[in-house]
Amino acid sequence: MRADKYISEAGYTSRRKANDLLDEKRVLVNGNIAKPGTEIKDGDVVLIDGKKLIPKEFIPTYIAYNKPKGIECTTEQIANNIIDAIGHEQKIYPIGRLDKDSEGLILLTNHSEIMNKIAHAEFGHEKEYIVTLNLPVRKQFLKEIAEGVTIQGEKTKPCTVSLEPNAKRVFRITLTQGLNRQIRRMCNAADYQVIKLQRVRVMNIKLGKLKLGEWRDLTQEELTELFAQLK
Repeated sequence: MRADKYISEAGYTSRRKANDLLDEKRVLVNGNIAKPGTEIKDGDVVLIDGKKLIPKEFIPTYIAYNKPKGIECTTEQIANNIIDAIGHEQKIYPIGRLDKDSEGLILLTNHSEIMNKIAHAEFGHEKEYIVTLNLPVRKQFLKEIAEGVTIQGEKTKPCTVSLEPNAKRVFRITLTQGLNRQIRRMCNAADYQVIKLQRVRVMNIKLGKLKLGEWRDLTQEELTELFAQLK
């Protein structure tokens, strides 16, 4: 197994940060400085900053979390980070991000390959949101963002939008890309302000009745469909 993946699955840190450790020459395998492509086999001795890495029992973990506003989607040791908020016994990582001012569904896992396949925008997986604006939603606005608008010099991909039933200021949008603060910037470009932004679905995983601040394990049925979509 490659060194970066080994360190990640041992529960020490994320695969990206494991690569940083390797680039900084802080990892030794059998007394030799390891590189990202170094293969680690059973019985090899791995040291990080001089301390032996003892892998934790790897239990594949996939959870759905209803992130409240104010929680930061980071593994960094800062106030209100998502890892401390959940307090899971496994070393899990958020798949993608929801900005601090947004709430709703975010998936977390310790399975790095699944994480990459879901998070990367190039795969075009659907993410659905409910957006509340400061002013009534104009039909022309929905038409424009459905076709794509230019934000920060880049035109957004076509997406699915609809006004929520019996609501004047609330609409639903399904994206297949993940530009930084995309929905907020799309709305700002039309002189709207986002009052509330809630993600309610990632691919086949729905927020459902999960309460704000709570998490649950994904069901086997959800995982079976999720893995099938990722093939």
